[in-house]
Amino acid sequence: MPGKDAERGRMEPVRVVVDDRERGCSAAVILAGLPGVTCEVRRLELGDYEVDGGLLVERKTLPDLVASIEDGRLFRQAYRLATSALRPLLILEGVAADLAGCRMRREAMQGALITVSLVWGIPVLRALDGAESARLMLYAARQLRRAAQVMVFRPGRRPHGKRRAQLRILQGLPGVGGVRAERLLAAFGTVEAVMAASETALRRVDGIGAETAAAIRWAVGEAAAEYGMNVEH
Repeated sequence: MPGKDAERGRMEPVRVVVDDRERGCSAAVILAGLPGVTCEVRRLELGDYEVDGGLLVERKTLPDLVASIEDGRLFRQAYRLATSALRPLLILEGVAADLAGCRMRREAMQGALITVSLVWGIPVLRALDGAESARLMLYAARQLRRAAQVMVFRPGRRPHGKRRAQLRILQGLPGVGGVRAERLLAAFGTVEAVMAASETALRRVDGIGAETAAAIRWAVGEAAAEYGMNVEH
């Protein structure tokens, strides 16, 4: 049987901080009107919503997704989300009809989402509209609360949590497993430095040969073409 603390945790309102640039979006408006939710609007340095102190949500419409792939912004955001102290989540909102007139190949969008989910380790959820985005955020927060009761999870920064996140990101790079990820992090200090390193610098790390160094540079290049995404204009 759950104790009083667990029961009280389930009953407490879900606290949501909404970035002020999301103020008029349907997801934000609906969240503010849901029972059991308290909302605060202010400028966030990262993401669109901080949910219950442990979840950082980036919400994108499908046209937003296309634009962020084209200018490379998606991958910069993904890096920052993945290295945040909070759990990251990307919600894609909309239906196929929203992409009418879009000339980006489907394969390009799929490639981008594979990079976000597998390389950066960020879950990607789909929502039909703002109402579903709001429900997903609320449901995710409540699921994390349930998990906390079983796993003694505490939202926010945890000891060595950032290092684990960094190693997970590096292990998602082509040819980089656990041992090479440790060596790369030891050599460069941060994931950002690894991503910025030249092939020559990468090859200086024990176990990183020319082929692996070239594959890493191919994977982390910002231009869409470097991710195997042929964007048609």
